[in-house]
Amino acid sequence: MKYRPYLFIAIAVSFAGCTGNNKPVDLTAQAKEHVNKYQFASVAEKALSSSARLPGQLIPFNEVNIFPKVNGFVKELFVDRGSIVKKGQLLVILEAPEMESQLEAANSQYIQAQADAQASKEKYDRLKEAAKEPGSVSPLDLDNASSQMKAGEAKAQAQRSNVEAVRTMLGYLRIYAPFDGMIIQRNVSPGALVAPGKTGDQPILVLQDIHKMRLTVSIPEDYVDKVDLNQPVSFTFNAMPGESQTAKISRSANSLGSMQQEAIEIDVQNKNGQLKPGMYAEVRIPMLSGAKSLLVPNGAIIRSTEREYIIKDSSGKADIVNIKEGLVGNDSTEVFGNLKANDKILLHASDEVKQGDDLQQ
Repeated sequence: MKYRPYLFIAIAVSFAGCTGNNKPVDLTAQAKEHVNKYQFASVAEKALSSSARLPGQLIPFNEVNIFPKVNGFVKELFVDRGSIVKKGQLLVILEAPEMESQLEAANSQYIQAQADAQASKEKYDRLKEAAKEPGSVSPLDLDNASSQMKAGEAKAQAQRSNVEAVRTMLGYLRIYAPFDGMIIQRNVSPGALVAPGKTGDQPILVLQDIHKMRLTVSIPEDYVDKVDLNQPVSFTFNAMPGESQTAKISRSANSLGSMQQEAIEIDVQNKNGQLKPGMYAEVRIPMLSGAKSLLVPNGAIIRSTEREYIIKDSSGKADIVNIKEGLVGNDSTEVFGNLKANDKILLHASDEVKQGDDLQQ
């Protein structure tokens, strides 16, 4: 009789174990989980009218590096960085003593040539007057006098041109503003020796016209034939969020650059001076696709550093299709790739799905 309690305990433990192993399983929940594991959508085909959001950058409407046309020393400098200047305003005066000496020498030569020409003319006039008496002057002497007179006049004219050339060179010692704008760089001080520059040399001054700016946007090759040049574009500068502006496209390059992009420009008035060259903007370019496009939901596109792709359902198996994005709408994106209308694709896909995976499980 002393072993009965242990027998009851063993029976109870065995009953509890059997009860745990026969717990009912919720097959409905598992079926629901299986059904909801993947969601699918279809590739649509229709004309897409939308806009593309592209980065843009402000550049000055005009910009010039100012170099002297002749060698000289900076005598006076009338502007500095930030100076507002008007077209024709005197900016810099250079000095070159050797050029003043050249002008004096040229003037002396011109005066001497004038005197020689005047003497030759007077001699010719005398001989011509004397030739009125038959036999007093030979025709050869008269012709020689005429030739000397013409040579003297030509020499005087040449010396006069030389004087004007030296004066023009002296005029280059005074540097004027070519247009209205602002000086953004001043790279010399009085006394500095300056010379005509070439590409890569440091200019005396840099002048920018910032009353009107150019907003430049690079259009990718896939978009160039879809830009609607007649519609206004909207843009917002990163430095001034929330302040949207609109304007029309002013000009386009009509050519693809080294990055296979076409540059367009939008003229922007800088009325209050808040805009600065170099500012970045987000530009919404109106686009219109002339032909029908293949569209997929935005959530169906998987993006990685190497590629962009979607997952197509091919007879229940995952088929990874590389794509290239086109125009982007609010809920769908134009795509280019090995797809056709009504193809079944995986919605809310991820890179966890691999090529050949079973999409029906």
